[in-house]
Amino acid sequence: MLLCRVSPVCRTLARWGRRSQRGGGLLLGRAVSCSSNRCYGVSPGEGSAEPAETGSALSRYRDTVLLPRTEFPMKLTGQKLLDRELQIQQDCGFAELYSWQRERKAKKEFCLHDGPPYANGDPHVGHALNKILKDIRNRFEMLRGRQVHYVPGWDCHGLPIELKALGELGTSGLSALQIRQKAREFAEGAIARQKAAFQRWGVMADWDQCYYTFDGAYEAAQLNVFQEMHSKGLVYQDYKPVFWSPSSRYCFSVRPRSLKMPSWSTTPSTDPGGRGGNVFVLVWTTQPWTIPANQAVCYMPNAQYSVVKRADTSQLLLLATECTASLAALLGTELQTVATFTGSQLEGGICKHPTIPDKQVPLLPANHVTMGKGTGLVHTAPAHGMDDYSVASQFKLPVECIVDEDGRFTELAGPELQNLPVITEGTDKVIASLKDGGALVLEEQCVHSYPYDWRTKQPVVIRASKQWFINTASLKDKAKEALQKVRVLPESARGSLLAMLDRRTYWCISRQRSWGVPIPVFYHKETGEPLINKYTVSHIAKLFKEKGSDCWWELPIEALLPPEVLKKAGPVSEYVRGDDVLDIWFDSGASWAAVLEESDSRADAYVEGKDQLGGWFQSSLLTSVAVRNKAPYKSLVVHGFAVSEKGEKMSKSLGNVVDPDEVINGKEDSSSSAYGADVLRWWVAESNIFSEVQIGPSALNSARDSINKLRNTLRFLLGNLDGFDPRVQAVDPKQMYYIDQYMLHLVREYSMKVTDAYSEFDAGRVIRILQAFVNRDLSSFYFSIIKDRLYCSPEDSLGRRSCQTALEEILDGVTRSVAPILPHLAEEVYLHAPGHDKTLFKSGWIKSSSVWRRPGLEEAVEGACAIRDSFLSSIPGKNASQYDLTVAIEPGLLFELMESLQEEPTSTSSQLTELMMAARVTLTSTLPRDLHPDALLSHGTFLINLEGGVIREDSPYSIAVTPTSAARCPRCRRYTSESADCLCPRCQAVVSHAG
Repeated sequence: MLLCRVSPVCRTLARWGRRSQRGGGLLLGRAVSCSSNRCYGVSPGEGSAEPAETGSALSRYRDTVLLPRTEFPMKLTGQKLLDRELQIQQDCGFAELYSWQRERKAKKEFCLHDGPPYANGDPHVGHALNKILKDIRNRFEMLRGRQVHYVPGWDCHGLPIELKALGELGTSGLSALQIRQKAREFAEGAIARQKAAFQRWGVMADWDQCYYTFDGAYEAAQLNVFQEMHSKGLVYQDYKPVFWSPSSRYCFSVRPRSLKMPSWSTTPSTDPGGRGGNVFVLVWTTQPWTIPANQAVCYMPNAQYSVVKRADTSQLLLLATECTASLAALLGTELQTVATFTGSQLEGGICKHPTIPDKQVPLLPANHVTMGKGTGLVHTAPAHGMDDYSVASQFKLPVECIVDEDGRFTELAGPELQNLPVITEGTDKVIASLKDGGALVLEEQCVHSYPYDWRTKQPVVIRASKQWFINTASLKDKAKEALQKVRVLPESARGSLLAMLDRRTYWCISRQRSWGVPIPVFYHKETGEPLINKYTVSHIAKLFKEKGSDCWWELPIEALLPPEVLKKAGPVSEYVRGDDVLDIWFDSGASWAAVLEESDSRADAYVEGKDQLGGWFQSSLLTSVAVRNKAPYKSLVVHGFAVSEKGEKMSKSLGNVVDPDEVINGKEDSSSSAYGADVLRWWVAESNIFSEVQIGPSALNSARDSINKLRNTLRFLLGNLDGFDPRVQAVDPKQMYYIDQYMLHLVREYSMKVTDAYSEFDAGRVIRILQAFVNRDLSSFYFSIIKDRLYCSPEDSLGRRSCQTALEEILDGVTRSVAPILPHLAEEVYLHAPGHDKTLFKSGWIKSSSVWRRPGLEEAVEGACAIRDSFLSSIPGKNASQYDLTVAIEPGLLFELMESLQEEPTSTSSQLTELMMAARVTLTSTLPRDLHPDALLSHGTFLINLEGGVIREDSPYSIAVTPTSAARCPRCRRYTSESADCLCPRCQAVVSHAG
């Protein structure tokens, strides 16, 4: 019986079905029709159908072929994709999932403490990278049975929010409470926009129970940390140099930028070391405006110094010996060495100040002096340099600040300099004074790193002021010890964390703004002495918890102080409340105390970008070590930044900013496609998060294509599970076909690899393992083998049910494994999969069983696969089903393993024949002598390794491949029929049973 030849279009339709008559979904049918001729449904075999004399074959057989059938769509695009994701979130209870898992019983908890994003703008791809990365791990931990503790939070205080909230209004005429109200409103608006985006990305949390650093309860917990540190003497007030921004009137941490500044040298007269003669001490600085505040000149005690004579002027100069050659080149003259000695011999030397008549300054030893640039002698102004201040502390030098809060010289700098801005006119005036006094040897232009206020884009100065500090020097050793118990991913980030910790000699925690948590201190009006102790701070913390920190400005002082303190302090009228607020890094650094459930608990992980090595990671560590003598985290995960596809930092001026909202929904004013949330999540998971993470059309299109390929695999699985109920129709693993059991074995190995990768925060490895399993083990191997059994075996046969049992486990394993990354797709698949009565995320992790690993199973199938590879390589590009295969193996382990796949000597339907995809397989101990003259011969070996290497056998085999003499069955298209017009025995039985 002949059938009409199937056109390519019809063959595609036959493969993937027809439109359902019941609605818009795609329903895979069991036969299709061509517009001109009636065509036969897809065959598991290769090649096209043969011409048909009549349509009777179709009418007889089409309903007996069990083609895949499912309403799961092959692809979702545009608005349908967006609607489907939102529907999944609604139907599968994304909003309630976090609360559900918090209420269930669990043996272990996984705590990922959320670093608070700053509440001063719209959500961006940096947020997406961070929040989705955290959510992938949280969903994985929840699926495998742990109770996840994850409370999203926001950092709500600080100057950027205050400046944006006030805009052009400034602070003129506004009270502190008015400024705070506007800042709060601005922060709340930013939080609402960011929160909505995080929810749309599928981030699992209780979004009604977040933490905010402006909440009264949070502020109270923060003050309790402050009080603990103050009681231990770690918090103190001092007059020290800090970075000060005249443009913001604010002390803060800075970002270095390049700035051209004049460098110069002074020559105060002296007689160093009592050598006699008029010798000039040569120093070099890039901050000329600090010269009027000079209190000393520092040298390196162990370095070599020389007195040299200028060939052009006979002037005697003192400088470091190793700097002589470079200085001679700069001055354009020869420098002749007069004397050389060690720096320690300069002890007791006195210099004349270059701009202040009759003032003398000492020569002092200091370890911060370097020889890389300059002269090996360093100008020291204690009020305007961090190292300078350390020298002043050691040698009891005066610390006189000559710059006011507006960045202008004070009267201490002298009448000629007073009120001049130090960076511009003040610098020019100081240089002019040096020239007039004959103290300027050389002036040159250079480029060097200089601190800028990144908010106002104006340079900052270092000036001494009275501030509150944390003594980090006394905490460093404890912090380093605590870090030894912390796992850092990647490990290379640990060095950066330690280096930044080393560079922090102290931490200034006071800020001169209104929008923040007030430092709970009162000052005596006459003496300026601070009033602060555990009773005052504890009392104020209780008030903050009840009323919020606005009460610092709203309540009278007598209400802010506890009764026992009021009795001892004296009249309240003698005190004023402080105006400073706490540094926002102290705000966020105390989050462990406000958010983690137990006072002695540690989070399993902190996950943030690399900029937090010197920020939240460090401030959290210092506060926790100070209060609890341990780190607040067990592990740190440090990821890179999101950059453009060219590796550039994103900026509006370059036009390379990627908006995550536009990624998901598409641009309103263009034809760009909507990718949906899962594509954004796949991009995060697939990226190497420990480096800079690139995003753009190429990366997003690649992510979408990968998801669509995965959808097709899942759709194939769903289609072949139509009508299968694993609860009643699943086959016991011991009764399953070997190849099906082998796939369960591979699923088990796959699940273990995926579990390990998720545990290492390596979602990229999860994707690579997933794609290898889907492409190699499923599509290229298993699916190609089982189609005949799926489509053409009896519906309720052991072979078909065995295959469906394996497919259901594969579908379940793959779906669960990808669920943390693609929760929308996973839930969509789960809704179509058989035998489920609740959502995927409430049903647990991959359910693999040790029963799936049977002794000898792996060796039997992989031995057969080795023979299969030899067979297929002998007929490159040809249809394996058109050949008979003879396999010759000497008696031994390999022969016994192959016998487990084919008990009879020759077969067209054995498990070995199915695996080979041949027409017929003959299993024998030796090749027959009467082989067909066209037989293709090949040989190979397979190493059997059983019981962990106890049993090892290198087994040879030979194969002979000959064209089959059988005809192709018109139903299954395998070459197993006696003639072309009759069905093979298997198909005859199926058709007869179907009537």
